[in-house]
Amino acid sequence: MNSYWDIVNKVIRDADVLLLVMDSRQAEETRNQEIEQKINATGKQLLYVLNKCDLVSKERMTEIRTRFKPNIFVSCTKFYGSTRLRHAIIRYGAPIARRRNNEQVYVGVIGYPNVGKSSVINLLRGKGSAPTSPQPGFTKGYQYVRISERILLIDTPGVLTREKNDEGFAAKIGAKDPSKIKDPDLAAIALMEELEGAVEKHYGVEPGPDNEETLERMARKHHYLRHGGKPDIDRMARKILQDWQKGKIRMG
Repeated sequence: MNSYWDIVNKVIRDADVLLLVMDSRQAEETRNQEIEQKINATGKQLLYVLNKCDLVSKERMTEIRTRFKPNIFVSCTKFYGSTRLRHAIIRYGAPIARRRNNEQVYVGVIGYPNVGKSSVINLLRGKGSAPTSPQPGFTKGYQYVRISERILLIDTPGVLTREKNDEGFAAKIGAKDPSKIKDPDLAAIALMEELEGAVEKHYGVEPGPDNEETLERMARKHHYLRHGGKPDIDRMARKILQDWQKGKIRMG
């Protein structure tokens, strides 16, 4: 069976334009510079597709726009950005397709697991055209999805760069199921530190100087308890990671 990288290399070779789907809340973390370099080396067009834009502020969106070009912001839950994305695909992909004597524009869809690639495909087509699941790694192989007479998408499994394979990072970007994390408390605390109060606000507790103690207060408030009434930090931490991956926690 082909490896993920074999599949991705084939997609880059076959596509006219590549959509790198990222999470607007963590654009830098969910970019994939190894893939970007591969695409740029071929002369193909790369479009940064920033998903979950409804979960970030306008100031954050402005900041992202200056760093990732060309970019398209989308929200699959709010059905926002599909028209702009279709126009961008034709604008950037059609000239490359014509040079390859193709009338259709072949579009590669790539990115980390669980950033919403299948949801972006569904958004483009306007109905359930690709199976979606909150379970990381749901898309298993190389498949085509027709969007219109002129646009044919090539979907791929999510791909992690070789350097970034630590558990906390994988949990944060949605590449690992929270139920399979060995140390969910460490991953949740790292997320709390980075989001500077957004997690505490979401669960209705005041931030404190000790994140482990704050986790305990969250667990008590939301009734994640062990025998004897002790706070179940692991369950609370997994709940935080799960809600983050599902887009329930909004950045300030």
